[in-house]
Amino acid sequence: MELITNNLAEALMILGVLALIVEAAVLGMSTIILLLLGLSLLATGVMMNFSLLESSLTTALWSNTLITAALAALLWKPLKRMQEQRDNAQVHSDFAELTFTLTEDVNDQGLAHYAYSGISWKLKSEQPLSAGTLVKVVKKEVGVMWVAACD
Repeated sequence: MELITNNLAEALMILGVLALIVEAAVLGMSTIILLLLGLSLLATGVMMNFSLLESSLTTALWSNTLITAALAALLWKPLKRMQEQRDNAQVHSDFAELTFTLTEDVNDQGLAHYAYSGISWKLKSEQPLSAGTLVKVVKKEVGVMWVAACD
């Protein structure tokens, strides 16, 4: 404990950097609290290092409390908005280029199935397709392949 109190500024900066690393690398910026805590620990450590704050545990506690609260008040809405942004773009992969011949009639109800990669996929199509038609996968959803006739 004496090692930490003698080097409190450095210990706070190390803890702040570790909290930021955990937030960014492990949690993927999913919890705002660790980000705010990491920033306040880092700021308190820097201020203690430059003798702007007294190097004591009580000062560190109050400084981190106030800085975390201030950062939360300032950054909560922008960070929350950043977390809520979603990318709805379709991912294109080799899987989407899969072509095969139908063994059953396919429509938009998903009654036909196709075994691929050890999974029985439901097949759906916007246009009714008959068995024996060469099709390609145009869209995929959980457990469902949407297919269209090849040109």
